[in-house]
Amino acid sequence: MKILVCGAGGFIGSHLVKRLKAEGNWVRGVDLKHPEFSETAADDFIIGDLRDPKFAKGITDEPFDEVYQLAADMGGAGFVFVGDHDAAIMHNSATVNLNMLEACKEAKVKRIFYSSSACIYPEHNQLDPENPNCEENSAYPAAPDSEYGWEKLFSERLYMAYGRNYGMNVHIARYHNIFGEEGTWDGGREKSPAAICRKVGEASDGGELEIWGPGTQTRSFLHVSECLEGTIRLMRSDFAGPVNIGSEEMISINGLADLVMEIAGKNLSKKHIDGPLGVNGRNSDNALIEKKLGWKPSQTLKDGMEVTYQWISMQLKDAGRL
Repeated sequence: MKILVCGAGGFIGSHLVKRLKAEGNWVRGVDLKHPEFSETAADDFIIGDLRDPKFAKGITDEPFDEVYQLAADMGGAGFVFVGDHDAAIMHNSATVNLNMLEACKEAKVKRIFYSSSACIYPEHNQLDPENPNCEENSAYPAAPDSEYGWEKLFSERLYMAYGRNYGMNVHIARYHNIFGEEGTWDGGREKSPAAICRKVGEASDGGELEIWGPGTQTRSFLHVSECLEGTIRLMRSDFAGPVNIGSEEMISINGLADLVMEIAGKNLSKKHIDGPLGVNGRNSDNALIEKKLGWKPSQTLKDGMEVTYQWISMQLKDAGRL
C-alpha cells in the first residue's frame, strides 16, 4: 500500500512509519522536523508546516491508500496544564486537522486515522483516583480538564462530520498515555513515565526523587508497540470509533515511581512538590475495543518500563549526565 503519516517526526509517528515499512508498504512521512532519536524509515520524508493549507494539499498529491494524522501541538502535564500554551495548542492542532481533512477530501482519500486523546473525558468523571470512568460513551456532556482536551474533542467531531458528509472512511482512537523508547524524556514536554525514568536514572542510590503533587493520582500507561497494533487494527476494520487505545493496568504515580526504582535497583525517598497534575484518576476502558476488534492490549507495564528505562539510561550516558 501507499501510506501517508502526518507527525512522522514525532514519537508515535516515527514508530508507526517503522511498523508500516516492516509490512512492506511505501510510506511518506511529513512533519516540521525529522525524528529526534533515529533515522526515519520513510521512503519519502517531507519537512513542512501542516498549518499551511497549500502545504497540506501538496503532500496529498499521491493516491494514498491510508492516511494517519498524528500531527499535533502536545506534551506532558508540564506543557499542557500550565495554561501558558492554551491558545497555541488549540490553534495549531485545529488548523492542522482542518487543513488535512480538506486536502484528503480533495484528493479523494478514503481511509483516514485520527489520534485523539483520553484528555477529552470529563473532569468530573475522573475525580476519584480509584474509580475513574473513561468509557467511550461518557464523553458527553463534555467537560475536559484542559484546552488540549477540548481541541481533541472538537477535532473528533470534525473528522466524523467529514466522514458523514463526504464518504470518507474515518477511524478515531483515544490514546491513553503512550510511552516507550525514542520518546521525549527531557525539556518540559516529556510525560510522567519518561520524566520518572530520567529522575531515577540521574539520582544516586539513597537520594531523593521529586514527584509533582501527592503521587496518589492514578493513570494507565501503554507501550508504543501495543499502541501501533491497536491503531493499525482499527484503521483496517469497519469500525470508526472513537475507541480507547490504552492499558487497563492502573497505577498511582507513587506506584510508578516505585516500579522504576525497582527496575533501576535504587532506593530513593519521594519528595512531593507543587506541579501541574491533571485529573485525579484516569484508566482505559477496553470493553468496546475488545468487542469491536476482538483485541485489547496485554503487555504488562513493567515489561514496557524496563525497556524504556534502559533506553533513557543510555540517553543520559550519551549526554554525560550519568
